[in-house]
Amino acid sequence: MNDQMFYHNNIYLELYYRPQIMTELVEVNIRTLFARAKDLRKQLESLQSTSQVYQENLQNAVAALEECRKIADNIALFSPNEMEEDISSRDLQYLSIDYFLGDLIVKKIAVDRSIQLHNSREAYERYLGLLDTYHIFSRADKKLYKRYLENRNAFTLLASSDISKRREIKIARFKQETDLKQKLEYLSRNSSALENDDSARRGLYHAELSLYTHQTFYALDFIAQELRMIASAPPSPPPDPSALERDYRSRNGMSSDAYSARLDPPTSHPTRNGNTGPILSTDGKPLKPFTLLVNRQTLRAGVFRPDHSLPTMTIEEYLAEEKRRGGIIEGGGEQSGIQPVVNEDDFEAADNDTMKARSWDEFKEDNPKGSGNTLNRG
Repeated sequence: MNDQMFYHNNIYLELYYRPQIMTELVEVNIRTLFARAKDLRKQLESLQSTSQVYQENLQNAVAALEECRKIADNIALFSPNEMEEDISSRDLQYLSIDYFLGDLIVKKIAVDRSIQLHNSREAYERYLGLLDTYHIFSRADKKLYKRYLENRNAFTLLASSDISKRREIKIARFKQETDLKQKLEYLSRNSSALENDDSARRGLYHAELSLYTHQTFYALDFIAQELRMIASAPPSPPPDPSALERDYRSRNGMSSDAYSARLDPPTSHPTRNGNTGPILSTDGKPLKPFTLLVNRQTLRAGVFRPDHSLPTMTIEEYLAEEKRRGGIIEGGGEQSGIQPVVNEDDFEAADNDTMKARSWDEFKEDNPKGSGNTLNRG
């Protein structure tokens, strides 16, 4: 009797505690995966986007976030029947799983960029849909979200065509983002006070969600622009597998045995157009189109010419050209010693010369020689 009662009690205890244990294991798992994904995302900031380590960390972060989203869906972490107050402070951070997914997916190297952009936009839309379900949007973000739903492909933050209005919108959004980052930095510095203050912790998560929402609309704007550019681009021709296997010589009709380093192949060799044989027949008639580059006289004139470039003008021609361009200054030499002829009838010029000489004499009397040199006196 006692053994039977003990057996029933063990079954009761197992059925009672198993859901609690499973829930705790799931919470630990999603918390660990989410923290690892955020740490890998932060490491990407110090790496080159083209490096192999960057792509590996990016792939691992995306895989961890996708696993977090599966766990959240399996345990119904978020439900449309709940309000924002029903979410525990510890689970508020998991609302941003899809935001991080959208931010990281677009950074992966993919063959089809259009599919990659659509996957990123779907992740951003799931994130915005969750915030709309729990009414976490601000009034301005709610208007932007409605405008986005009206036309996803033509969505833009700067809807106005007025340049001044667009500038005001840019400045306002930049100030808003700066304020959100300062608030988030202030709350993050006081992380020790958040451990025992539930309202302060919720305020930190709400500040993060506000910043992520702000950046999400920027990302959706860029995605819409890039998708429009891809749609307007001409389609690329499909690759030919046989052309990729052939090398340059085979594509030009040359086999590897007949390869030569000469720039002009022999007349018996097939040309690029497939023509073979000589250019002229035995009686001098042309067999294929050709172009005469030089004549015989030109070749004969260049036989005995020097190997350096000859002058193209004489010295007299060069000096005349320099004089025409103003490169020669005239004067000096013997002409500088010729004294100008004085006109004795020009009394005004004579008076000017006299006054100039008188001024110079007065200056020499007021400033005798050596009066200005006071530093070298013994």
